[in-house]
Parts: sequence; C-alpha cells; structure tokens
Amino acid sequence: MTPVALLTERASGILLHPTSLPGPHGFGDLGPEARAFADYLAAAGQTWWQMLPVVPPGYSGSPYDSPSSFAGSPWLVSLFDLKDEGLLDARDVDESPAPGWSGIQRFREDRLRKAHGAAVARSATADRDELAELRASSPWLDDWTLFCALKTRHAGGWVDWPDELRAREPAALAHARRQLAEEISLHEHVQLWFRRQWRRLQGHCRTRNVALLGDVPMFVAHDSADVWSATDSFFLDGAGRPTVVAGVPPDAFSATGQLWGNPLYRWDVMAERGFEWWLRRLAVTLGRFDAVRLDHFIAFRRYWEIPAGSTDARVGRFVTVPGEALFERVREAFGGLPFLAEDLGILTPEVHALRDRFELPGMRVLQFAFGSDEPNDYLPHRYARNTAVYTGTHDNDTTVGWYSSIVDTERLRARNYLGTPDGEIHWALVRAALASVANLAIFPLQDALGLGSEARMNTPGTVEGNWAFRVDAAQLTPDLAGRLRALSGMYERSPRWNDGDPAAFVRA
Repeated sequence: MTPVALLTERASGILLHPTSLPGPHGFGDLGPEARAFADYLAAAGQTWWQMLPVVPPGYSGSPYDSPSSFAGSPWLVSLFDLKDEGLLDARDVDESPAPGWSGIQRFREDRLRKAHGAAVARSATADRDELAELRASSPWLDDWTLFCALKTRHAGGWVDWPDELRAREPAALAHARRQLAEEISLHEHVQLWFRRQWRRLQGHCRTRNVALLGDVPMFVAHDSADVWSATDSFFLDGAGRPTVVAGVPPDAFSATGQLWGNPLYRWDVMAERGFEWWLRRLAVTLGRFDAVRLDHFIAFRRYWEIPAGSTDARVGRFVTVPGEALFERVREAFGGLPFLAEDLGILTPEVHALRDRFELPGMRVLQFAFGSDEPNDYLPHRYARNTAVYTGTHDNDTTVGWYSSIVDTERLRARNYLGTPDGEIHWALVRAALASVANLAIFPLQDALGLGSEARMNTPGTVEGNWAFRVDAAQLTPDLAGRLRALSGMYERSPRWNDGDPAAFVRA
C-alpha cells in the first residue's frame, strides 16, 4: 500500500517522540527501546507511530529549531547498538549521564567520539563502502559536517565567523576541510550510524505493519547549515543577518502576536530553481517516513513577515506564497502527496482551497472543540473523512491537564458532548477520536496513560522545561495495549493483520 493510500485508510496511532522512550542514557533513542515500542504499537492495534522532527535539536532541545533540515539527530544514535557493533564496551553503556540537557549531551558526545575512534581504527571495508554511498547520496552532508566542525573552532553563530568562512569563499572552505578533517569524519560517522539504526528501526516497524509519520517544520533556524549554505534563498543583509523574520499576527491568544524570529524564504528564488531545495528536503524526510505532517501549513499560502529588530509581531504584513506551484512540482517529483496539513490557526478560504485542491488531510484537535456554544469544526460530528483528529498535539497540555485547567462551562460542555463523568476524561477523548469519521485518529501516549500537566511535551512561547517527557517502560502494560486494541477494533481502526494476544509483544 502506498503512503498516500495509507492516509485514506481508517486507522489510528500514537504520538511519541523517540527522545521520550525509556532508556538509561538521558533520553530515548533509536535502539532496543524503539524497536520494543514498535512491538507495543502492534500489540495495541495501532497502525501509525507519529514522531516530531528527527533532525538535530536546537537550543534547549527543541526539534523545531534545528541547525539542519537534513541531518539526523546525533542524540538519537543508540549507544547500545554501537556496543553491539563493537565500537563501545560494556562500561560505556552501563554508566548514566549527569542530569540536565548539557550533561546528557556531554555524556553522549564522549561516547560518540570514542566510537568514532574505534571505527576509524578498525577501518572496515563495509564502513568505507557505506560512507562512500552516504556521501554520494546526500548532497547536504558536506555542508553539514563542515558546519559542525567549524562550530567547534569558532564561537557564536556562522555570521560571527571570519568573513571568508561566512561568505563561503572556496579557498577558505577547502582549507577548513583539511584542517578539520578528523572532526568532519566524526560527524560523517554519526550520520552513518543514524542512517544505519534508522533503517533497522524502519524495517522492524514494517514487519509489525506500523507506519511512521514524520514532521517537517515550516521554517528553519538562522544559525543553521541550511541558511549558511544557501544564503541567497533567504532574506538576509550583506552580513548574513535576517532583514525580515517569521511570526504570526495578533489574535485572541496574544495581543502582540508571536515573534518567532526565523529567517524567511525567498520564494521567488526557490520558484525560479524549480523548488529544488524543498524537493531535496522532502526527499530526505520521505526516505525516513511513510507520510509527513507539514507544520504551519498556512504559510504555504501566505506568511506573516515582520521587520528584523521588531519587539513584537504587530508591525508585520502578510506575503503570498506560490504554494500551488510548489505542490504541483512536489507531486510531479514524488508521484503523490503523502502529507498531512497542520492547518490549525486562523484559516482563510485560500488556505482551505490549497489544502483541498491537493486532497491533503487537515487536522482537528478535540481540546479546541468545547470553548463556546458556537458550532465549530473541531466537534467530531462536523469532521470530513479526509481528516486527522488529535486529542491534543505536542504543543497542547495533556488531556488530563487541559481538563483540570479549563473553566467550568467548558468542562460541562465537554462532559455533555462526550457523555462522560470527570473520572476518565482522557479515555473519553480517545474514544471520541476513534469513533469519529476522520480517517486518521492520533493521540499522544500521555493521553492513553492519563498523565497530567507534568508530562506535557511543550508549552509554546516558553524556552525552559520542554521536550523532556520520558515514559517508564513499566507504564506500557498488556492491559493498556489490550484496551487500546479493543477500542481501535470496535471503531474499525485496528489493522486486520495484527491478530493475536497483545501480551505476546509486551514486557512481562
């Protein structure tokens, strides 16, 4: 079955980023626990595993502020799998990192460097051949590995580097590659290990008939290999700094709007080049996932442009984007559009038209359904089939946390609509999602577990305390898998091929 056809099947799945998986090395990764979770999804009758972006995270661990839209995250490389390859020893994986984001990074980086030394020392033919193939098939790799290596040599962002490096003068880049060859080799090997482990997980998911749903952020970080290697595709001044930045206008949630600060694409330049940058980006992501969520889909029709240096988003303006031409080109290149449109926010008829012209499923979030007595498109009885319904997303509070924080009138509307008492509101929303006509129903694992606000993944507009949720392996019980399987089966979402005892896939 094609990825596009998968999105039109009645199915359900769980949203959980790999960093939230169990494991002793600070956060989850692509190793044994990821494969065990795929087994668990199969046991629970789920078809989809949705993840956040698997690119290198940015400041404070956000996968939406990445220094690369193409590379795999070094922190998702499994140390256990490197030990199985003979690149680490038992002591390396038996130890645990110091708490905190920086402590975990140091712990993992030390072991990646040790594994690199072991890989270079053994100089295996298979490694050399695979590295050669990776270089040949990944045109982004040279810029990414050099960018990482230069980061170890020069402080600040790339705009603070010496002029010849900032401007990418060929002689300066060639000299840097010679000087930093060992550091470049390290980052090449990290990408090799990421791809190797990803393919192992991807293959394991396929044996369990679990499809992978990825995520492409709309914008990129300014201090990234993406912008440094393609400055003419962004609105930048002569020093490489943005002249305009991304955000959203004032709305009911914020009187001053949201000032994100990402550099904005020069869509005219991208269109002249046949959208080649987007084609390469989507090709990499679709090589990892069966389908992809397009973050902030609204900005494929128009975006909010804010002058650089502004203190809030009120002074911005809307700028039109050639979204129709882009998606025509993408469909021509890939033979289909296996995408889910994150069409949340203030929508215009033009955004609806763009989504519907290319028959992309939109998103509905149940937590948004009960805020007033007015009819709204987040209520399940108003859904179209070509829709993905969520109890909440990674940007929402957990359902239990949401329910405890809303006003009494909203709580009463939710109870009356769902026909449920206070006790198991998370199951009521999961059931409503599964029972709806929407082809795809997704819920964060936190909602299946009934966890409160302490388990929230991200709070938009804040920097600290996000992206840190971890699930305990003991929480993934046979009883939970059986309940999910029964509900998904009742509402004709459980895959027919996963028959059998849920406990067969679940830890004792």
